[in-house]
Amino acid sequence: MSRRLAEVATKVGVSEATVSRVLNGKPGVSQATRDAVLTALDVLGYERPTKLRGERGRLVGLVLPELVNPIFPAFAEVIGGALAQQGFTPVLCTRTAGGVTEAEYIDLLLGQHVSGVIFAGGFYAERLADHAHFRRLEKLGLPVVLMNASIEDLDFPRVSCDDLVAMNQALGHVLSLGHEKVGLLLGPADHVPSERKLAAAQAFAERQGHVLDPSLVVHSQYSLESGQAAANRLLEAGATAIVCASDPLALGAVRAVRRAGLDVPTDVSVVGYDDSNLMNSTDPALTTVRQPIEPMGRAAVDLLASMIAGADVSRDELLFEPELVVRGSTAAAHTAGREATAS
Repeated sequence: MSRRLAEVATKVGVSEATVSRVLNGKPGVSQATRDAVLTALDVLGYERPTKLRGERGRLVGLVLPELVNPIFPAFAEVIGGALAQQGFTPVLCTRTAGGVTEAEYIDLLLGQHVSGVIFAGGFYAERLADHAHFRRLEKLGLPVVLMNASIEDLDFPRVSCDDLVAMNQALGHVLSLGHEKVGLLLGPADHVPSERKLAAAQAFAERQGHVLDPSLVVHSQYSLESGQAAANRLLEAGATAIVCASDPLALGAVRAVRRAGLDVPTDVSVVGYDDSNLMNSTDPALTTVRQPIEPMGRAAVDLLASMIAGADVSRDELLFEPELVVRGSTAAAHTAGREATAS
């Protein structure tokens, strides 16, 4: 018992007496300190006292930015199933406009004494966002795994789809079809996965002996409507192919092409990213770069379970290779009439 008190006290940075008060349910301890002590027990592999345990020690937070983009429900399904197989119960938290914030969800999850948290998309990938709640999780030592790229100075394990390979696959495909003016429709400029995709495109162009045309690179919020608006600028610049950073952006680009009186893929080819549900049922079926959702989700759960069990896991980013899925939204370049449109 004394060893447990000492280890937990050292982990949290409080006295052994404070740890003892928490374990015995005594008053005089702030909720933040109480949460930190209980989290430390989980991290160090100690059983909580029965009266503090219930079923909550097997809860895992799953934080998503939205459910409109089908890729996030797909991740939730895989991660939730993998957690259940390992005896954990996921607590799903989804941000909504004007609703509970990501930081507030962390407060709620800590209040439920979750054993760990998996983030599939979130502010950790946005350079200009507030990262205070992630710093808090770092300080508490709560097991956390991030899905896809994050800012560099967050010390959490990451499971990512390789943006370099994804961009090479998409650009290689449209260039093989004879497209010379290829537009890039990316997410926000401070979004790390979009930064990576842009850097990959620049390197790809350099290998081809070209310089990436700034007029053919636009940034957008991740929504169909924003994608449509941004794609209009690429059409005005004369793009005959548009490579997008998500499937909803690609669907917005398809809509923009049609609103301009053009056809996909006869006049403009469009490539998405994710291969979320129903992309083979759109009109035309969307050519896209598929994230390997199943192995990525299972890897994230395996990492989290190891951390909860007290194992020391690598902080190196696990990169999973995507797959180009060619469907009906891409075709050989057809420039007749496009030059007049762009002029």
